[in-house]
Parts: sequence; C-alpha cells; structure tokens
Amino acid sequence: MSLFSFLPTLLLALGWLGHPLLPQSATQASQPMLNFPVPTGVANQLFYLQRDPNTNTIIYQLNVNSAGKVDEDEPINIFWLRYDEQGQRKELNFIQRKFAYGLSAEKVGPDKYELKFAAYNKVPFYLMRSSLDRAFHVFTVINNRQIVLTRVYLRIEGGTFWVPNVRYIEFKGWDATTHAAVVTRITV
Repeated sequence: MSLFSFLPTLLLALGWLGHPLLPQSATQASQPMLNFPVPTGVANQLFYLQRDPNTNTIIYQLNVNSAGKVDEDEPINIFWLRYDEQGQRKELNFIQRKFAYGLSAEKVGPDKYELKFAAYNKVPFYLMRSSLDRAFHVFTVINNRQIVLTRVYLRIEGGTFWVPNVRYIEFKGWDATTHAAVVTRITV
C-alpha cells in the first residue's frame, strides 16, 4: 500500500478527514472542490500540505533556537493552521505525528538532514541550506528533477470511509537548478 492510499485511510479511520467520501461525477473529479488558502505570515515556513476534504493546512516550519541556529534534534516544527476554525494554530496530536504527518530527521552532514514522512519513508526529502540564497529549504527529486518544495497536495476523489480513492499527489515548488516553477503530479 502506498503512502497516499495508506495515509488518507488512516486519517479517515481516525476521523480526521471528516465524513466518508462519496463518489463524484467526472466533472467534479476534474477540478478541486475547495478553494485552498495560501498560508502567509508564518516565519521560517518551509512548505505546507493540503488535502481534501477541508482547507485545514499542515505547516512544516524550520525550527530555530534563540540564536537563529537550527535545532539539530528537531529541525522542523509541524502544526495545523485550522482554516475551518478561524485559522487557529493547533499542534498535531500523537497519532498524527507518529503515523501520518510527522517527519523523522537524521543529520547526514553540515546543514543537511534527511527527512522521512511517518506514513511513508520510501521517498527521501532533504532539509538543506541552499548554496544560492543560504537559506534552508526542503529538497526532493521527482521525475529526475531536484525541486525545492513549497506545497504538497493530496487529491482524494470518492472512495469509502475505509478505502478513499487517492487520485494523485501534487508537489509544487521550484527547480533547484533553473528556479523555474514546478508542479508535478504523481498518480497513485
């Protein structure tokens, strides 16, 4: 079972994605049903994750100490922006951190950490300092292109409470070499 079929199933089973998903028509399936907000004003935001069926958003933020240095034990803070609840910030609970949206981080070099999602650890992501702007970003390789990640979107179309139909995952960011905008979908 892939990340994108397992993760929504787990979250649906635990009641975090709302009501059971119902089948949609072809017209509904071709376009996202929600107008997702773009998070703003989050200091040190690395990227964010959004998914059907609501606009609540998970933020992945660089965790720095009072001296501005990355916390080597926990380099990324992860939390909700609950847009469906007036945009309040809310910490992930234990199960969300350990089995779904959490990340493990292993330092693999100076200013470089390998990151793995709790729900799926087969695709590595790297928190690294960019040689261009000297800022930290999250990098991954998709379709033989190294990209700097800014958004992840899970598209869920229909299915059932226990087996949602995850159609694709969309990675948005910019090409680490050319700086061109990149939007890449992986069909699940």
